[in-house]
Amino acid sequence: MGARSSATRPRAIGRAAGLGLGGALLLAMLAGCSVEDVGSKFGHFGWPGPGVSLQAHKMYDLWIASVIAALIVGVGVWGLIFWCIIRYRKRGEELPVQTRFNMPMEVLYTVTPVLIVAVLFYYTAIVQTDVDKLSRNPDQIVEIKAFKWNWQFNYRDGMGKDANTVASTIGSSDVIPILVVPTHEKIRFEETSADVIHSFWVPELLFKRDVMPGKIRNVFEVTLDKEGRYVGRCAELCGTYHAFMNFEMVATTPEKFDQFLAAKKAGKSTQDALTAIGEQPYSTKTQPFDTRRGTHSWNQGDSNVAAGK
Repeated sequence: MGARSSATRPRAIGRAAGLGLGGALLLAMLAGCSVEDVGSKFGHFGWPGPGVSLQAHKMYDLWIASVIAALIVGVGVWGLIFWCIIRYRKRGEELPVQTRFNMPMEVLYTVTPVLIVAVLFYYTAIVQTDVDKLSRNPDQIVEIKAFKWNWQFNYRDGMGKDANTVASTIGSSDVIPILVVPTHEKIRFEETSADVIHSFWVPELLFKRDVMPGKIRNVFEVTLDKEGRYVGRCAELCGTYHAFMNFEMVATTPEKFDQFLAAKKAGKSTQDALTAIGEQPYSTKTQPFDTRRGTHSWNQGDSNVAAGK
């Protein structure tokens, strides 16, 4: 009995060491680091980055935590595989003892994946609910109106299609439309399309949503926490000039945003209003593409959209 125990103990110690070595190294690398620190050290594990909104941060944290959990599980699985390769390698012609089943092992590899999936589902549902959550009284309401092939941004005095537009910005083939929004405020976007399905996408928001024609108005909210300029695009193939359908989002302080909106209400152009708050009047992250088209059809289209047709 004593000989058997002494022979088994080194194998047990070796197995525990093999399984725990990779996990210990991973945990040592992650010790004392925030989720964003860990993500930045490893290239965000394929995610675009932490984003510029509170909702984006939650999605980023979920992604990084999921990848870390997957790596820990992977290290354990890799450890078991290599341990089995070494422990049960062929030592002769005699066949090893054949075992029909191992109830503890079967319970382990059934219950463990179910628990992992349940935990991931739980946190995914929480983050998804937070990202899709709508407040009763958002600070700003912006109507996104897409059309082939540009954007119109209407600043509204209330929610829903019956609210009034107090200021508007519309793009053309010569001027990239600029969407000015404040940081640290709840911004409600209400989307509508004048023709086909488009998609409102700012990569730094880590979020996009289709813009539907007809009576469907997709609605979502974001709270930006970082100032800057960010390129926006249409992410839904919508026709010949889909690739040219760009815009730029300018996130600024609430004070500057109020000044911008006041200037727009006073009748100033978007470029003059941007200059008034110390911003570049035209886009800096993207530029109009040479579409080799005349301007007549675009101007007519812009007039139709501005008139709500």
